[in-house]
Amino acid sequence: MEISYLGHSSFRLKGKNVSLVTDPYSPEIGFKFPKIEADIITISHDHQDHNQKDLVGGNPYVIAGPGEYEVKEVSIYGLQTFHDETQGTKRGKNTVYRIELEDLSFGHLGDLGHSLSAAQLSELNGVDILFIPVGGVYTIGPKTAVEVVSQIEPMMVIPMHYSVQGLDEKVFAGMAGVEDFLKEMGAKVVPQPKLIISREKLPTELEVIVLERRQ
Repeated sequence: MEISYLGHSSFRLKGKNVSLVTDPYSPEIGFKFPKIEADIITISHDHQDHNQKDLVGGNPYVIAGPGEYEVKEVSIYGLQTFHDETQGTKRGKNTVYRIELEDLSFGHLGDLGHSLSAAQLSELNGVDILFIPVGGVYTIGPKTAVEVVSQIEPMMVIPMHYSVQGLDEKVFAGMAGVEDFLKEMGAKVVPQPKLIISREKLPTELEVIVLERRQ
């Protein structure tokens, strides 16, 4: 299994026979979405920095909301959450996805804006690899992200949706960088271009991975 970071909240999970892309974004965020194909797309919410399905080639199957899905032997469960701390009154709803692919369980939190309830946590129990927003402003910030990691207890954490060079500074003003999250986690990490992972390669203790954006 190969995991590549496409930028913002977008990743590609590439297995032996299937590939999945999360939250493809508009170039209006400040940089272009890379040319890529997939079999499946998941969209956490209908904002332009997460919903650009037409930028992904390969005629993928698009999942854009809560529910249970089975596509090309990939099991996906969409769980409704909110984009803010006030039950969606500011920024609407958000879908968290649990993705079961090649004997690994992934959790993609989209633009989660709050810590998780006991009921929500029960649906994410046993997630191996967690993609979590950490930048704040529009999502949970570094401190709440650490709390959510503690709630879910994955084996690996990959941060997303944080300030990087090239991101539109006006639109994302005030967003924290990944360094703030790493400091809260007490982790020192060297970014890597991609992650090759299997169940046998999962760490025995929590590990934080920072991936370089594919261009």
